[in-house]
Amino acid sequence: MSLKNQRRWKHFRGRWMSSLLREEMQRVLFRPEKQRLVEFIEIEEPTHGRHFLCASVAKNKVVQLSIVRCQISQTTLKSGSKKSRTKRSCIQECYRRAEVWSLQDLTLIDGRDPDVDDPCFLLHFDKVRTVKAVSCSAKYAFVRALVALSDQHCQRSLNLQNFDWAYIKPTSFYSNRGDCVVLSQICFYALNLVCLSMCPVPLDA
Repeated sequence: MSLKNQRRWKHFRGRWMSSLLREEMQRVLFRPEKQRLVEFIEIEEPTHGRHFLCASVAKNKVVQLSIVRCQISQTTLKSGSKKSRTKRSCIQECYRRAEVWSLQDLTLIDGRDPDVDDPCFLLHFDKVRTVKAVSCSAKYAFVRALVALSDQHCQRSLNLQNFDWAYIKPTSFYSNRGDCVVLSQICFYALNLVCLSMCPVPLDA
């Protein structure tokens, strides 16, 4: 497999795994609370296990932010008759919300330094919560989702500080999906070529 195909497969596999993870957390954690998981990113925490920063919307349109901790537990199951009983291990993932806030109580999101590829940012509630995403792109993706949720459900603009605004509020020519940018540029250049080909070429006398 070529390097290009390996990258495509890795990207596809990552999106597929992310989709499965979203469905699992929605099923076991948010749906019982009558909430819809809108956006999540994986974050780094000092405690053991995987951690996620999630944004969910309840039926009453209240938006919540939560730190979800995923712990892996291993249980032993017994099967067969008493004489020929066998044991097998079963690995299960357990999700629980360790911290919960309301988006309405979020007074500021501080990106720390827009000129540095920094995956950390600060959420200002009554206390400041430091969050470290797995990547800077994940950090911006989550903040964009919070901006949209605040505009839609809280009817207010989020207070942002130390972010590259071009990546928060894309212009008409910029999109957070790089493929759309490339496609737009190709179409633009193709249109220019068509226009040039239709122009009459002056003939020398």
